[in-house]
Amino acid sequence: MSMFKFANILLETNPRSLSYPSLYCVADSPVVYDEPSGEWLMFNHGTYDFSTYFNGLSVAKLLKFTTARRFFLHLELKGAACKVYQTFGGSFDAHPQVVSAPKAVLSQSDDWQTVDFELDVDDTMVLVGFKIESEGRLAIRNSYYSLDLAQEPRDIELVVATTTFKKEAFIERNIGLVRDQIVESGEDIASHFHMYVMDNGRTLDAKALSSERIIVRPNDNVGGAGGFTRGMIEAMEQTPEASHILLMDDDVAVSPESIKRTYNLLRILKDEHREAFISGAMLNYEIGEDQWEDVGYMTPQGTFAPCKPMLRMTQYADLIYNEEFKPSGVQREQMYAAWWYCCIPISAIKRNGLPLPVFVRCDDAEYGIRCHPTFITMNSLCVWHMSFHERYNAAVERYQTTRNTMIAQATTGMAPKSDFLKELHNNIRLELKKFGYENAELCLDAFEDFLKGPGFISKPVAEGCFMQANRNKEQLVNFDELQRQADADPDLKGFNLHDIDRQLIEGDKPRSITQRLEDLATDNGQRYLKKPGSGYAVIPLVGWAYPAGAIHGKKKLVVIDWYNRKGTIRTKDVKRYAEIKARYAKDLRYYKSNIERLRKEYAAARATLTSVAYWKHYLKMD
Repeated sequence: MSMFKFANILLETNPRSLSYPSLYCVADSPVVYDEPSGEWLMFNHGTYDFSTYFNGLSVAKLLKFTTARRFFLHLELKGAACKVYQTFGGSFDAHPQVVSAPKAVLSQSDDWQTVDFELDVDDTMVLVGFKIESEGRLAIRNSYYSLDLAQEPRDIELVVATTTFKKEAFIERNIGLVRDQIVESGEDIASHFHMYVMDNGRTLDAKALSSERIIVRPNDNVGGAGGFTRGMIEAMEQTPEASHILLMDDDVAVSPESIKRTYNLLRILKDEHREAFISGAMLNYEIGEDQWEDVGYMTPQGTFAPCKPMLRMTQYADLIYNEEFKPSGVQREQMYAAWWYCCIPISAIKRNGLPLPVFVRCDDAEYGIRCHPTFITMNSLCVWHMSFHERYNAAVERYQTTRNTMIAQATTGMAPKSDFLKELHNNIRLELKKFGYENAELCLDAFEDFLKGPGFISKPVAEGCFMQANRNKEQLVNFDELQRQADADPDLKGFNLHDIDRQLIEGDKPRSITQRLEDLATDNGQRYLKKPGSGYAVIPLVGWAYPAGAIHGKKKLVVIDWYNRKGTIRTKDVKRYAEIKARYAKDLRYYKSNIERLRKEYAAARATLTSVAYWKHYLKMD
């Protein structure tokens, strides 16, 4: 059988490759792009190790999930004399090991020289790679890994679908990368690929950006759920019909090589893994070597969490860990793949239906849990995404998340081990302790919209609900206005933003046992033993923070979003606290009396809410 080209040796020029070159090559001399020649140059005498996140080969996973049985490396080199070694890593390797003898020894040449060899692989190896010891400047081009397969690769038609809302800079850049490096690449993927961009903001020049294989669809603002659903329908109805759809966020940076490798992986999966979801990792947009998540799960407490700890993808030990990780203590029925980069077989969509019409938040988690697939992750399959703490939005976290998790669990049985009512209770109480009354009310708005039943969410109300939540949430002001407000507030005498730093914002103070018991019983002096409080504390905006010692006994809280340079001032309001608690108690009484009926109604609505006919009407496609 002829060799199957699987992965190009990747070198890039972008902010992440320049800031974190060890994602690509670990070297004691620079690797630079020579624009006039279009060549990559290993600049000086030295060692260049390609046993990295993007250029190591995941042999253990390829043997497990695909029909690959032998592995090969092709290199094209020109310049100084050099030696090429194979590297490998096993379970306990913190650094790549080297196969003792060089695989190739090249003399100096001004002409391109080709190196082809089979990689030595056994069942102890997790990753293999290569390194080059060069005696001087050395150019590299057109290099790749190829595989010998046990059966012919299958035909795949891949769609990439992305939903965007007024993020022109991100999406236009990604469209350009896809056009240049995939559609016009001349590789096999180019003739089996389409990209659909659902423009929910209608701000893109659809005619200028669209082409035969890249289509921009002006769309109503139906959120990520609606945009991705339209992508699914487009993929099913195109000619030829797509076999897989890769869902990808708009506010990401992507390497087209990740998409190419995903396509190649799909072509060679073993029959028993053909229905797997390919779950790409979220790397931190601002700290490009840090991986935040590739597969997530819903905790018993009702929160979203990554299965893996945060890993640093420039550390070889973390590359091994990332490949070998097996979820422990996580029930499979609670796991999902987020839609910043998630490839789904069309057959799974036909079998399980379309997403729920929840606008944003929880649509991807619900769908992944509903389909209950095998998840395949692999080093190099990723996007770079803004971290969540840098864009905290109470309308999303308090309204959308609260409402949608409850709707999803009632409709499709999502996350049966999670207690979303308990999470609601904890979030309301946490916001009240921090005097976040607007945000506590957002939780109740969400709860009450859930209690309206499926008839409410089935109508095109999602955008309006989200916009209303954004109007109702606690409003922040810029630092200049925050300082002016503080100067006019006698309770904040002496407050000066110039004296504030992250250490103060994110810090806390210890509490005595008595203080802990008092806070537990009184919600920070707002019930039973009601106290007006005195003084102020400075705390972070993010809703999950609970600096209990810092806020204990205070009258005012200055809330800071340091990343976006905004903030607000909260004032203890015992009367408002009591009103919210009374409203919550009323809602709970209604919930307890009606929850069984609501669950039956939501479950009965599932077939309609996830049908093509419903969604085509919702999206105005019929």
